[in-house]
Amino acid sequence: MTTDASDAWKRWHERRVETVSAPYGPLALTATHWIEDHPEGRLPDIPGTWVPDGDGVALTAAEADGLTVDGRPLSGETRLAADGAPEAGSRVVLGEKRLVVLVREGVWGVRVYDPAAEARRAFRGIEATPYDRRWSVPGRFTPYDDPRTVRVGNADGRERGLVLAGELAFTLAGNDLTLQVAQQGDGPLWAVFADSTSGGTSFRFRFLFPQAPDAKGRTTVDFNRAQLPPCALADHFICPFPPPGNRLDAAIEAGERTLS
Repeated sequence: MTTDASDAWKRWHERRVETVSAPYGPLALTATHWIEDHPEGRLPDIPGTWVPDGDGVALTAAEADGLTVDGRPLSGETRLAADGAPEAGSRVVLGEKRLVVLVREGVWGVRVYDPAAEARRAFRGIEATPYDRRWSVPGRFTPYDDPRTVRVGNADGRERGLVLAGELAFTLAGNDLTLQVAQQGDGPLWAVFADSTSGGTSFRFRFLFPQAPDAKGRTTVDFNRAQLPPCALADHFICPFPPPGNRLDAAIEAGERTLS
């Protein structure tokens, strides 16, 4: 059983390395522009005029600007919603770059993904601690009566709401611990956490995605699969910091730790 789990972890780690280093993976992010910071709608090094318009963005450009939308050169105006597809499938393209439209708390932005990004060229891998079954323990999820929104700092220096669905309790090395977690629908849980290794032998905080709990709230808390947040890979992500209570008084010497 341990061998099977170790092999599965190795495959997971290999997929993570492939995903983050893909042409339009996290390492390719070179900018996140908030349109409200550019009242005239002219974004740095991006042609066209970008203007928030209700529940979308109006983009105006000339054919000479070189933008394409849905594979066709843009000449005139088009309306864009937030991209829901993977970055490689974003609607707006400029040469080899993908321009991804996003919205956070009603604020519209544009992200630039460039396969030639310096972070992608310099990538040498992710330092991760090999699988150890001691870091994988049973957990129990207790949902809140209603989701709770807490305001937390983000990596870009702004504060945003983080919607929490409940608490995940588990015992690790004889210590009873709890994490506040988010959940999308009935899918996996999501914890943003720090521990006593954070900022030292590990990045300053990490993400964990336990499987969706069963009908009795049972799941597995496997810190072997703790992940670096996207902002550890590129400076232009806006990752939330751990909410209150998610700074564990324990050394989680497992999972992804830093970039190589």
